[in-house]
Amino acid sequence: MNILISAGPTREKIDDVRFITNRSTGKMGYALAEAARDAGHQVTLVSGPVSLPPVDRVKMIRVETAAQMAEAILSVADTFDAIIMTAAVADYRPIKTVAGKLKKQPGNLMLELERTTDILQTLGQRKRDGQILVGFAAESDHVIDYARGKLLGKNLDWIVANDISRTDAGFAGENNAVTILGKAGQMIELGLDSKKNIAREILRQILG
Repeated sequence: MNILISAGPTREKIDDVRFITNRSTGKMGYALAEAARDAGHQVTLVSGPVSLPPVDRVKMIRVETAAQMAEAILSVADTFDAIIMTAAVADYRPIKTVAGKLKKQPGNLMLELERTTDILQTLGQRKRDGQILVGFAAESDHVIDYARGKLLGKNLDWIVANDISRTDAGFAGENNAVTILGKAGQMIELGLDSKKNIAREILRQILG
């Protein structure tokens, strides 16, 4: 199977030294890429800026911004049998950026932001017959409700929900605990385990 996986955060530039980003480390996406490769699949990994080493025998596409990630994924999406979107893509970016370093001024600073492309929603709108589309939902409250709404609203086949309020799993750590929801009503809970083991089980559930 030909699988595309996205991972990591994006960075949205304010000036030449500052940017908006998030706490994603890319570890879950990289673990999925390794697991898919080990299962014999052909894997392309589209990665935002992370401190992880490249995944051996996986095609790597490195991007920085949400716009770059959208271009890298949407331009080739039709060629993949499955797309797994673990990346934490910025929802907003500054409308204006400053060349050089923005100088400190008296008083407050207001940044005006605009929406970025919703890559997952666009993939759901374009999804071809037989293609498997998987999203991730990192939520701090009403985790299952929000994830289920995203699953249905974005025309996904599966969504993997994780509770970012937990202190023993999620961002930066080596472990995770997730709930997998399927469009046919499936609900599979994966208790706390290493991200490598969680990745293997996610693939087993979504690919059969």
